[in-house]
Amino acid sequence: MWTGGVRVIVLDDENRILMVRHDHPERTVWMVPGGSIEEDESSAQAAAREVLEETGFEVEIGGLIWHVEEVSERGQRFVNFFRAKITGGEMKLGRDPELEESDQVLGDIRFMTREEVEGLEELYPEFLRRELWQHLEQGTIDYDAFRMRGE
Repeated sequence: MWTGGVRVIVLDDENRILMVRHDHPERTVWMVPGGSIEEDESSAQAAAREVLEETGFEVEIGGLIWHVEEVSERGQRFVNFFRAKITGGEMKLGRDPELEESDQVLGDIRFMTREEVEGLEELYPEFLRRELWQHLEQGTIDYDAFRMRGE
């Protein structure tokens, strides 16, 4: 059975990317906002919800940039990476509603430049270090491969 997740690329007017730091006992890692797709929710709906929960920003979900699949000993998983633009709210570090207060892992939130992202020690997924910026330079970041059946 497949388990689905989402991650969201949110850029500001200066092409800085919105990043969230996760502080786990075994490591600290920076990533774009995102999480699991809940029952009766599309991946685009999950993307908007996760950004709001983690960052305080309301967003309009744009194109699907990447669809990443994993079939391994951990199981079958996929993560859809969407582009989004801010439509409201204000930046504030959120919390994971599925976790108790003592188990929260969100540690910081900020917009980062390309140089800052490239310099991060722990980044997930690793391809954000270079591939995102290549798409921005080439103007291919706005292609939308996402389709819902019936549309």
